[in-house]
Order: sequence, then C-alpha cells, then structure tokens
Amino acid sequence: MDLFKYAQGQTFPVGTLYLVATPIGNLADITIRSLHILLQVDGIACEDKRHSSSLLNAYGISKPLYAIHEHNEKSASQHIIEKLAQGERWAYISDAGTPGISDPGATLCNEVRGAGFSVVPLPGPCAVITAISAAGDFLNNSDGSFQFLGFLPTKAQQRDSMINFAANSKVASFFYEAPHRIEATLKAIAANIAPTQRVFVAKEITKIFEEITILPAEEINRWLGEVKSWQGEYVLGIEASPNKPTESAFDETTLAWIKAIDGEIGHKDLSEIISKVTGVPKKDAYKYLLDLKQS
Repeated sequence: MDLFKYAQGQTFPVGTLYLVATPIGNLADITIRSLHILLQVDGIACEDKRHSSSLLNAYGISKPLYAIHEHNEKSASQHIIEKLAQGERWAYISDAGTPGISDPGATLCNEVRGAGFSVVPLPGPCAVITAISAAGDFLNNSDGSFQFLGFLPTKAQQRDSMINFAANSKVASFFYEAPHRIEATLKAIAANIAPTQRVFVAKEITKIFEEITILPAEEINRWLGEVKSWQGEYVLGIEASPNKPTESAFDETTLAWIKAIDGEIGHKDLSEIISKVTGVPKKDAYKYLLDLKQS
C-alpha cells in the first residue's frame, strides 16, 4: 500500500509554516499527511531538538532543526520568517500534541501571520480532545458543550478559584494537570464542588497504562486511597453545574457577603462561618451553599 498516495496529490505552497501535531504517547498516532509534510519541508522548528529527534529518527526524517520554545518564541520567530521570505517551507512541532494548545506555537503563528506569510494547521493528536471523546454522558449537563482551561494555577488559592469557576459553569470544564500536583488538585476539587457533581480523570492517554475514571466528587477521597501510582500526565474534567433554580434561605445582604467570600475559602469553612453569623445549622448552611452553586 502506498501510504502517501493521497498526500502526494495535494498542494504544499512555499513560504508557508505548517503546524504539525505529534503523538502524545503512542508513536503510531502520527498522521500520514503529517509525515508527508515533515518530509517535504526545508526545516523543522521544534520545542526541544533532542525530544523531536527521537520522533523524526523513528520515521527516517532528517531535516535542519531550530529550537523555538516558551522562553524564546517571539525572538526566534524572526528566523522562521526569514526562511519563509526566501521561499522555503517550514514546519513547527511541539514535544507532544497540537502546537498552541497549552504548548508553544501560538506566538510563532501570530508572528508569521503578522509578517504576511501563511500558516497551515494539520489535524492530529491532542490530549484533551482524545480524552473528551471517551467521556460518554459527561457532557450531558451542558448539551455537549465544554471549555478547556489549560493547566490549573500552581498556587492553591488561585487553583481553588478556578475550580469554583468550573464548578459553577454551565458547560463541562477540562484541564491538564501534572503528576506531582494531581493528588492535591483532586482533593481540592472534592472540597470545592457539589458532592454529586462528577469528575473526569484521564491518565496516560494513548499509552500502555491509560486509565479513564468518572466518579462523583463525594467518592474522590475514597478513590484516592486505591490509586497505586500517580505517574503520568492527566486530563481532568468537572461536570457542568446542574441547571436548576433554587430559592435561597438568606436575605440579600447575607447573600452578598457569602458571594464575596465564596471562592476564597472552601465550603466546609464557609458553612461554619455562616452558621456562626446566622444561626443556621452548619449542615443546612453547607446544603444551601451547594444549592446556590447549582442555581
């Protein structure tokens, strides 16, 4: 079988930057069109030369490499623009996945377009899209809609604020998370969203130890005790807030300061404060907070 038969009949203009998605763990996930482009271009800009060399060597591709990463992306873009001005074709690949999606590539794309040259994106591997395709009815509360929020902030207060934002959103929210932060992040999610609101956890997508788990927030702490290893990269999801109106037991003034504090501290601590100030039983205050989040 001639794998390049259909790709060879296409037009690949000179003076163009091609954004090529690369495997996120399984070497076989590169597309035929991507391989054909990488064979046609005059050079390949990449996030890390050593990492990209492994992929290119596996497919017998030898091209000049030029490093463009988050620390030099704007200045290094000028080198690519100069090459395109000379009538060359160049590709850009990040270490894994689709350039510009929580990876370098967006600034390069912007600079190249700003200089009057074309940018052509090629479809291919993307961790968040791959994970969502296996989410089943996780998107039902948001009628199939979702938002991707990149990596969660590293600081706990900012992370919890983002979790609260996702928990109150009318669409499902997805994030990337690193292995050294995943356990703390899941505990924060369990503490900040409604007990029945579901959480999506995808680990090592496309790799040997791939795992996908969907469970309500109230079961997270139990599940954490069953996990044997946290190694790997993660895609996390928080189900959309249930769309049902609720009546509040608080007056407007009380509601105002609850909303002002909400997001700064967890539900448990906030329900204790509400109980002390209003006299409402702590368990009822906690329930009111959950109802308010879902309204």
